[in-house]
Amino acid sequence: MPAARGRRVSNGEAVTGVPAVVVAAPTSGSGKTTIATGLIGALRQAGHTVAPFKVGPDFIDPGYHTLAAGRDGRNLDPVLVGEALIGPLYAHGARGADIAVIEGVMGLFDGRIEPAARAVAAGSTAHVASLLDVPVILVVDARGQSHSIAALLHGFSTFDTATRVAGVILNRVGSARHEQVLRQACEQAGVPVFGAIPRAAELDLPTRYLGLVTAVEYGRRARLAVEAMTALVARHADLGAVYSAARGCVADTAWDPVTAVGESRCMTSPVVALATGKAFSFGYAEHVELLRAAGAHVAEFDPLCETLPAGTDAVVLPGGFPEQFAAELSGNDGVRRQINELAAAGAPVHAECAGLIYLMSELDELPMCGVLAGTARFTEHLTLGYREAVAVADSSLYSVGQRVVGHEFHRTAVTFTDSYPPAWVHRGHGEAAVHDGAVHGGVHASYLHTHPAATPAAVVRFVANAAVHTHNTGH
Repeated sequence: MPAARGRRVSNGEAVTGVPAVVVAAPTSGSGKTTIATGLIGALRQAGHTVAPFKVGPDFIDPGYHTLAAGRDGRNLDPVLVGEALIGPLYAHGARGADIAVIEGVMGLFDGRIEPAARAVAAGSTAHVASLLDVPVILVVDARGQSHSIAALLHGFSTFDTATRVAGVILNRVGSARHEQVLRQACEQAGVPVFGAIPRAAELDLPTRYLGLVTAVEYGRRARLAVEAMTALVARHADLGAVYSAARGCVADTAWDPVTAVGESRCMTSPVVALATGKAFSFGYAEHVELLRAAGAHVAEFDPLCETLPAGTDAVVLPGGFPEQFAAELSGNDGVRRQINELAAAGAPVHAECAGLIYLMSELDELPMCGVLAGTARFTEHLTLGYREAVAVADSSLYSVGQRVVGHEFHRTAVTFTDSYPPAWVHRGHGEAAVHDGAVHGGVHASYLHTHPAATPAAVVRFVANAAVHTHNTGH
């Protein structure tokens, strides 16, 4: 059974959270997603109920985790939501599971780049593992090394005393002899081997500039790939050792969307249309939960091929890859016209990144919704990083002066031909202030991705404004 660690309550009973392991690596590209997804699937196949998580603001890997686990993949990002919410969000997402698998981000100690160095970077895998007090399984790409892995493991095991490396999974092992030498080196480093995964080129998934192609885009092939990852890990990893290494973190009161909303629930149940599908797949599970807790009826639609749900009072356009589907988005002129008319009537519209692009007049010379006058274009420049932003205009979500931490990552740029107050002002990589997005009527559109659990009042405000629109239009 997994080791338990708990706190004492008044009657002396130990209280522990759902046991977990963190799947990390020395560097990006080591195979974390393959191993983590395969581990989730293999543990589920073995009869466990597995809660999947991803460290950081990643929207793509959780899609594969969801397929493997049969339940929502969720994110744990202390930069976006604050350290205090990591335990409660973990407890919420792990409810009903008997083990959790948390996939890390980049290298084990890589996180937010800040002016002053700190022992463990904020938002890093090690940061989250330390906050939850759960062990790390290190995935090491064994190509091009043998005995040297002992030094690597020694360094990662001793660098930070709050980060406990419980074992290693050797990935991309070349032969039986290679495995034997690697195992000897791991024994020398005092780190147990939980698996040796051979090289398997057939598991390579298509990628683009932000990582893997999303699971919803990859469709049936994504399911087949997850099945292959599951089979590979089940065959070559010691699931019993992994399960035994899992540790129960100190129990936190689970985050609850109803509690987060408080007494501000709207009684009129406005219809909030949520864009989904291949072009708009970037969203957090907690967002829908908060919208519903705030009183909204959430109705999904795919802007590639569907119109707005009947009685729509507000629209949420999350992130994704609109530039990959510009022709199809442009071709569905019915829903583009509906969104334009709804926005013109003052309805709340919350758009992040892909949503901002979709609201522009055009994307790479193809007509879009025309809610915001101007053009969007795909570029070769990748914009990536956390941003501390402040609202400089009242909107359907935020009031002037409200501060958030968000994250942006995109390869597009927008040029407005009308003058709009920006949705946010923040500082980019340099010192100059960056004006991001636009506020226009009920529209709040920007490149910044925020985590709704960090600002539930914004969701409450959005639903309340949707209810006002319901009243004014008589829906």
